[in-house]
Amino acid sequence: MTLFLENARIIDPEGDTVTTGNVILHAGQIAAIGAASAPKGAQVIDCGGACLAPGIIDWGVKIGEPGERHKESFRSAGLAAAAGGVTTMIARPDTTPAIDTPEVLEFVTRRAAEASAVRIRHMAALTKGRDGREMTEIGFLLDAGAIAFTDATRVTTDPKVLSRALTYARSLGALVIGHPQEPGLSLGAAATSGKFASLRGIPAVHPMAERIGLDRDLGLIEMTSARYHADQITTARSLPALERAKANGLDVTAGVSIHHLTLNEFDVGDYRTFFKLTPPLRSEDDRLAMIDAVASGLIDVIGSFHTPADEESKRLPFEDAASGAVGLQTLLPAALRLWHAGQLTLPQLFRALALNPARRLGLPQGRMAEGAPADLVLFNPDTPFVLDRFALASKSKNTPFDGTRMEGKVLASFVDGRQVYGAAS
Repeated sequence: MTLFLENARIIDPEGDTVTTGNVILHAGQIAAIGAASAPKGAQVIDCGGACLAPGIIDWGVKIGEPGERHKESFRSAGLAAAAGGVTTMIARPDTTPAIDTPEVLEFVTRRAAEASAVRIRHMAALTKGRDGREMTEIGFLLDAGAIAFTDATRVTTDPKVLSRALTYARSLGALVIGHPQEPGLSLGAAATSGKFASLRGIPAVHPMAERIGLDRDLGLIEMTSARYHADQITTARSLPALERAKANGLDVTAGVSIHHLTLNEFDVGDYRTFFKLTPPLRSEDDRLAMIDAVASGLIDVIGSFHTPADEESKRLPFEDAASGAVGLQTLLPAALRLWHAGQLTLPQLFRALALNPARRLGLPQGRMAEGAPADLVLFNPDTPFVLDRFALASKSKNTPFDGTRMEGKVLASFVDGRQVYGAAS
């Protein structure tokens, strides 16, 4: 089917432009941008001046298959992603069992293809069982379709194991994702250290724990010349080390979660566990520093770090409650807060949400260009709404934005030129 999307505000993160025009989708690709009229037989969709951008590539999504399907399934995650303008999910390997063998990877790849409305690519574990003792068969996992390697939030404490894994990954051109954190300092922490955490008696971790973990990782990257991505940079103290690494030519990129760009440590309020995250929410100065780092390109990627948790694991004392929040449907409206505040432009946002993750992972998506895959999101950035967590498509409803006034509504999502969400006409 050929689609003709007319009267759209076209966001091009590569060209750093926002223009008004028409787009033709054909045979799973963007066939033309700026066409004057619809081809014969095309289905016409009037965008009504809404924004048309590359579909979001959400890097770091946790899906509960296998092992925790009651929290999130491939089907429910796919529905939430499509409703949120996420056309590709990069799934984490912290499942039960972990995705650490080609057999498990092939199973989840097949299940994802059968059940999800959007694309799903899987990361594999860097060490067996994510235990940090013995590296996985990186070569076999690459052959089976692994897009990158990570132990997610578990930090490998043995530098010799990690250096061997990095050396082997470098020889195969594999990308390794690290979680910058000093595990001893951060063990048991539920907040960022400071007056706020002390007054509420919450066990806390100093921001230097992230800097120490990043310094360790960057030293090993300098030693091994491996390809490396820091999943979440959340403190201003980490930015100089990241900047030096890039300036010195290390093959390093970094990401940040949308929650650390839009929330701060005070949002925990009266022990609200939906705001308990890993890493914990930081100071307002840190939040503003992360926004500046995204604007300058020092931080490359924004992700939701979608982490579903059931009610039973969240309805506990703050210290004991599970960490993490769902974010597939809230990623875009939360990110648009930064645009409405004048802190980031729409091309800058979609550079971090789509173009940069695609480039780093070697994916053809993420571009608004003729010949690129027709994975797109159509949205109105100004539509106001109050978020109701029970209206989310995710099985788990643990969002910190419940009851929050937000702006930005997804009108339609397209994957491979097919509309997978919305009723735009």
